[in-house]
Amino acid sequence: MKKEECYLLGKITRRHGLAGNVILKLDTDQPEIYKKLESIFLEINGLLVPFFIEKSSWSKTDALNIAFKNSSEELVDQSLGKDVYLPLSTLPKLTGNQFYYHEIIGYNILDENDNDCGVIRSVNDQTAQSYFITNLDGKEVVIPIIKDWILEVDRSERFIKMQLPEGLIDVFLVPSKKDE
Repeated sequence: MKKEECYLLGKITRRHGLAGNVILKLDTDQPEIYKKLESIFLEINGLLVPFFIEKSSWSKTDALNIAFKNSSEELVDQSLGKDVYLPLSTLPKLTGNQFYYHEIIGYNILDENDNDCGVIRSVNDQTAQSYFITNLDGKEVVIPIIKDWILEVDRSERFIKMQLPEGLIDVFLVPSKKDE
């Protein structure tokens, strides 16, 4: 399994109890769909290695207590602090204006008048407000991801049409008087 064929599910954060269990902290808006995992991939030395799950239970609303099949102290030690991945093929298909961040990289952002607002280079979801980072005319443009601003997601033409506040794009493209 290649990393490009997978998505980040979360991270093994710590041991749990004395029976060789670990806590998987999930990085998802829908943790409930991961209750019955059969296996996961951990990144070890740059490779994705499969780990098979014997049983799991909720530790918190966004964390699973996991027991690996054929668990050993070495296996648990090897898993601690590792990122956890699942194949992209396990994700449910989204429709309408819903999208996964990984799928829209390379999409164009258009405003409601079909003006180009840049090509999505990445998505930052590590802050309270997630945002697109686009490239427009060689400049980096930051566009907040606000559900009410998204008018259309066209997967075949690879664009997202948004209703953006007047002047948002100009903040990044037009030099301020201080810069002149």
